[in-house]
Order: sequence, then structure tokens, then C-alpha cells
Amino acid sequence: MERRHFLRRTTAAGAATLAAGTLTATSLNTGSATAAPRRSGPLRVDIVMFDGVEELNCVAPYEVFSASAMHSPQGVRVRFVTTGRPRLIRGAYGTGFEVKHRWAPGDADVIVVPGGGYTRRDGPGVWAEIDSGVLPRALAAAPRAGLTISSLCTGSLLLAAAGLTKGRPCTTHHGAKAELEARGGVVKNARVVDDGDLVTAGGITSGLELGLWLVARELGADAATGVENMLEYEARGTVWTASSTS
Repeated sequence: MERRHFLRRTTAAGAATLAAGTLTATSLNTGSATAAPRRSGPLRVDIVMFDGVEELNCVAPYEVFSASAMHSPQGVRVRFVTTGRPRLIRGAYGTGFEVKHRWAPGDADVIVVPGGGYTRRDGPGVWAEIDSGVLPRALAAAPRAGLTISSLCTGSLLLAAAGLTKGRPCTTHHGAKAELEARGGVVKNARVVDDGDLVTAGGITSGLELGLWLVARELGADAATGVENMLEYEARGTVWTASSTS
């Protein structure tokens, strides 16, 4: 059954349970994943940018969250941020992103950490950011009540370098799962893994699913299906949630 059908059924979430060693789609009656919380202001989303970032990793969630503003009475604020000075950042394929905002996790409700450059050990990308230590240290200091830190693709390795995935359910691009596990993550074979204030997603195109899942969780199922209709895209894959194993 497509996850869209779960979202449409009420506010019950499409999620996953662990059955006979495999993940199977099911619906939960908790309502926790798609019941929109009361907000006094817009949902604030910051997408972290660095040289070598995978273009689709950052553009897909940016598109989803930006489109969700049309379906939220309180609005949605989405911006690219960097731990360095605001500047032109080059993506993995040379695309230039004019990033105007500095890292400010205290002003965000959701932080999205994309990946990129995993196969270029000596080039720009996640390895260079890990070696520098600036972004991992910033991420390590960011957690607070009310903030969700998320990643997609090899952005999870930046979270791991910050110590945020150690001992916690998480996922990443299939080619980096062994590395994530070696760094202490409890890797789940799911498209999106929701462990409350830590939400991770698989490779490259899963930024769409990450965005849609968080839109459903933070703004409600109607907002998520509205974005799906606008983008002419139906979310795919399994979502693992911590509550699905309780």
C-alpha cells in the first residue's frame, strides 16, 4: 500500500514495524506523525550548505518545504545557511548557491543536513567538513527542546561525526551504511527513519520523502498530500518510527 493512503486515512501515520527481521508498512493509531502541532508562527527550516553538497540533496527538501507554505496558515520559512560567512557555495556538479544566512540553530525548528562528496575523499564534501570539524562541532552544540535535526544521504555522516547518531536508529545512502554503523549508528533499512528529534533519510532522491514526512509530521497530513499533488509525486518507501517498535 502506498504511504499516501496512510496519510489520507485520518491523522494516523504511515510507518513501519519490524516483523520477522524485515520492515513492513503498517498504520499506527498514535496520530503522532501527522497531527499538526499548534504554532504561533511559521515552521522554520534551515538547510545546511557546504562546498561539494549534492544538488538534489538540498534542492528537493527546499522545494517540498517551500511548497508546503501554501498549505499552512502559519506559513513556512525555508532558508539555506552556512557555518562560514555568507557566500557562493558550489555544489557537487558545479551549481552555485548564493547562501545569505549564517548558521543559527536557535532560530530553527528543523535543520536539514544534506550530503555530498562521499566518493571524493580528498575533495569538497562531507569528508572535508568532517576533517575541518567546524560543522560537526556546530551540530553537536545544536540540540535543544523543540528542534528536529535531520539528514539525508551521506549528511548522516556529519551527524555521526557530531555524535548525534551514536546508539540511535538512523539511515543513509546504501553505499555509506557500513560507515554509519561503524560510527555507532543503529542502521535501519528504511527510506526514512524517525527517532523523534533525529530524522534521517536514505540516498539522494529521498530528500523528497524526508521533506514530505516532516511536512506531514509538523504541518499535518493535508499539507503533505497537498504538496504531493502540486509536485505530482507520491512518496515511496518505508518510514521507520520509534513508536512502531513499542
